[in-house]
Amino acid sequence: MHPVTLDITATDGSARTGIATTANGSYQFPCFMPVGTRGAIKYLSASDYEALGAEIVLGNTYHLMLRPGAETIAHFGGLGKFAGWKGLTLTDSGGFQVFSLDPKVDDDGVTFRSTYDGSFHRFTPESAVATQELLGADIQMVLDVCAPLPSPPSVLRLALERTSAWAQRAHAVHQRSDQALFGIVQGGTDLVMRAESAQRTVSVTSGDGSGFDGYGIGGLSVGETRQEMLPALAAALEHLPLHRPRYLMGVGDPASLVEAVGLGVDQFDCVMQTRIGRHGTAFTKDGKLHIKNAAHVLDDRPLDESCPCDVCSRHSRGYLRHLFQVNELTAARLLSLHNIAWTLDLMKQMRDAISAGKFASLRHEVLKVWG
Repeated sequence: MHPVTLDITATDGSARTGIATTANGSYQFPCFMPVGTRGAIKYLSASDYEALGAEIVLGNTYHLMLRPGAETIAHFGGLGKFAGWKGLTLTDSGGFQVFSLDPKVDDDGVTFRSTYDGSFHRFTPESAVATQELLGADIQMVLDVCAPLPSPPSVLRLALERTSAWAQRAHAVHQRSDQALFGIVQGGTDLVMRAESAQRTVSVTSGDGSGFDGYGIGGLSVGETRQEMLPALAAALEHLPLHRPRYLMGVGDPASLVEAVGLGVDQFDCVMQTRIGRHGTAFTKDGKLHIKNAAHVLDDRPLDESCPCDVCSRHSRGYLRHLFQVNELTAARLLSLHNIAWTLDLMKQMRDAISAGKFASLRHEVLKVWG
């Protein structure tokens, strides 16, 4: 059985909703995956993920293979059991983090330094697969080359060629039948290269004709505008199979989420929700709210009256501002919880709107605030 199957229950234009089933469980799509970089979402625990209603959480291969080490996590039965998380997990290849460290890249792989102690390490497509098999996530990503934007065509072309070659090598060595392997599309904002990368990634198959279990679109939201991102995304999606999950990597702002779902993307991850939450910014139906502002000192309203989360049902803006003013770490935790809950609720609204044939109306409302 293929590790990921899609049951598409409704479509509205190119937007679609349904259930994705892995070897170890299912998740609804379109979905947002909170990011637990080092095996935890900062200030949150596995019981928090469950209370929020998250179904799948991301882990970062680069950080986890350095500390505590993939073998250690394998000893505990994989990332989910290590973290006490009963839901699904996805690990990225670590490529994005590696390429942000100015590594030495060649056709065989990449050499990089540890952010912890400066020691040198080597990643190849094969070792990235082996490491993630030890981490034991339900979905792993191939090692790719993520070029910064803007980049000249020659840089984008080299990233595309290496990503394509590395995808073939990763697919050839992946062995865990209970773990899905997703290929990745690159190409920057060049529409022709995006289409080519998608076609070449889809063409990677094994001896029995099976391709990747899903497809990630990488190298976007890395410096380009949304107006530049969306055509490149559409050019890739046009060539990705309808019966496999499509995952836009590293994107989580509300406007991009609703636009990408409208183009046919199924899943997302982003650190934005918790990163801005830790610094006092909350997502609301009226846009971003900066809770540290003096205007909130006597404000007894919740962050968002329409938000169903526990933070909004219990705490006032005035109280949350106070926590930030006295450097109470609870403040960062509460806004992180709210931002994740708010985003998960937005994804539910999108699923419901697609099912009801009202996605265009919801898209309009979101973009009116966030566009």
